[in-house]
Amino acid sequence: MTAQLEQVDLAISGMTCGACAMKVEKSLNTLGGVRATVNFATETARITVEDGVTTEQLVAQVEKAGYGARLVADTTPEMLDKETNERVAMLRTRLMVSLIAGVPVTALSMIPALHFSNWKWWALALSLPVVVWGAAPFHRAALMNARHRATTMDTLISIGIIAAMGWSVWALVWGNAAEDHSGMSMTSSEIDHIYMEVAVAVTIFLLAGRYFEARAKRRAGDALRSLLALGARTATVLRDGDEVLIDASAVQVGDLIVVRPGEIIAADGVVREGSSSVDASMLTGESVPVDVTVGGNVTGTTVNLTGRLVVQATRVGAESTFAQMARLVRDAQATKAPVQKLADRVSSVFVPTVIAISVVTFVAWWWFDGDVSKAFTAAVAVLIIACPCALGLATPTALMVGSGRAAQMGIVIKGADVLQGTRRIDTVVFDKTGTVTTGAMQLVDVVCNDGASRSEVLAAAGALEHASEHPVAKAIASAARTELGSLAPVSAQICIHLDRSGFAPQTAY
Repeated sequence: MTAQLEQVDLAISGMTCGACAMKVEKSLNTLGGVRATVNFATETARITVEDGVTTEQLVAQVEKAGYGARLVADTTPEMLDKETNERVAMLRTRLMVSLIAGVPVTALSMIPALHFSNWKWWALALSLPVVVWGAAPFHRAALMNARHRATTMDTLISIGIIAAMGWSVWALVWGNAAEDHSGMSMTSSEIDHIYMEVAVAVTIFLLAGRYFEARAKRRAGDALRSLLALGARTATVLRDGDEVLIDASAVQVGDLIVVRPGEIIAADGVVREGSSSVDASMLTGESVPVDVTVGGNVTGTTVNLTGRLVVQATRVGAESTFAQMARLVRDAQATKAPVQKLADRVSSVFVPTVIAISVVTFVAWWWFDGDVSKAFTAAVAVLIIACPCALGLATPTALMVGSGRAAQMGIVIKGADVLQGTRRIDTVVFDKTGTVTTGAMQLVDVVCNDGASRSEVLAAAGALEHASEHPVAKAIASAARTELGSLAPVSAQICIHLDRSGFAPQTAY
């Protein structure tokens, strides 16, 4: 008998790089009957489980790996916004303070003309807040991973910063670095090489990377939220012959929804009364409205333009067309592209490999040269140079931002693999006209009869159309406003024009 499968989505907290995502994924997949995919960019885990595996077991397995977890269904947009904004604010504060303290350190260390008496002690005083408080997120994550016998990019960053700063403190306090000696030898106590500017620069550089990464995630989330914001918030339904205003999420199949001109249709349905033009551009890309009458189908989130409609709901909630579009965008951000899977595999072995290379470098330099100082310098160089590679492995964020931005521009991408595959596209074929537009109609020309000028015709047409929601009317009113100024004087001009034809000025209004 085939086991019944169920899909569970978890929100994962505490991840800082792709290696963390791989660690959580491996931990979940050790459970029997579980197939998990963890996405670092969205900080979610999509898990397919068999009967008998509970959500509590999944959460406990994630916590065992050193991270937090909760059901995505229990995570509200407000909670996500708060967490994201707090992280962005935290990183921005640490980055600003680190820049203020770190730039003078780098300048003093790199420009001999700025050197003054005891400048190295001043540099040390400015460096300590940066490498201790500014780099605290890296140290904290590295310590947490060490407790679970794991390594991530934070391990590499923390070790590199501590090694560079530790050597500098040793050289200043116990060595001879505070004096202007040119040689450096552990045995002669002339240890005058310090690397405070390296520790400070790496901290600032990586804090900036984390900050921009967090901002990118927030923008991608904003793109998805802007898509969801297109939906109707309320709906007017007929209950026992009376019109009742309810929340759009409370609409049920079979409800009769009253949609007035300018209102958003709250659910997919069939027109039972009335006729109108409907702006379906958010769904089809067509700027020309669609005429609907009794018996015609309409889609939720499209806009009723001209007449009153009574629509009987046929698909609501998660079954509606708009909800399925939003789900496609979420799935696209949660899936992994082939390049992301490769990046995850690289990140899982990258850190241990770099640490091993650094150790081998130290031993080799010491063995062949006999100078501990040079050996240490070469080993630290390996760690420091490898640290920024964490930015190069941020593939998930790039894919998330790409799919989110596409959704904001009206392009729904089915999966991250599709986004990656677009690099091979060399020809795009459209099956209908009107799709390659700005989504808004524009007035191209005005054809006048003899005796009438363009401005007179445009003034009359703009005055008549300025209050309409129809795309053609909006195009005419916009052109009149652009060429003739505001629409207020246009109304006066149409009054005069009609008055000359024998109508009273009041009639024009």
